[in-house]
Amino acid sequence: MDTSVFGGCFDDEFSESSRKLFDEIKAGRFILVVSVTTLRELAYAPPRIWRLLEELPEEFIEVIAYSDEIRTLRDAYINAGVVGSANLFDAEHIASASVANVDLIVSWNFRHIVNFRKIRGYHAVNLVQGYHPISIHSPNEVIE
Repeated sequence: MDTSVFGGCFDDEFSESSRKLFDEIKAGRFILVVSVTTLRELAYAPPRIWRLLEELPEEFIEVIAYSDEIRTLRDAYINAGVVGSANLFDAEHIASASVANVDLIVSWNFRHIVNFRKIRGYHAVNLVQGYHPISIHSPNEVIE
């Protein structure tokens, strides 16, 4: 999950689906996997955003540690033009999830993450770099 889903809990357009996803994590339907990149972005968020993470049972949370492997894959996305260098953190979210071999990425970022053209680019780079393509969806697509 990237940072946009946390913030989505407090956005009129995205709150219902975002909160439902957090409820499903609390119920054990999903394991929330967050990267150090997500935690770094959340460091600047209001306390109500942090409480979303703090309210989840620890057994349903995993943190992906940053590594040179993630940095290398992130840079490959940028060098391939999938996203520009101004979108470093977006590329880092995808690289972290790809290196950790998570099942899917959930985001509300329709410009740089949940975007047909970007997904094709991420998949192409992943295949060239020896990683599997990764499923990328909005919360609406994964909640029951």
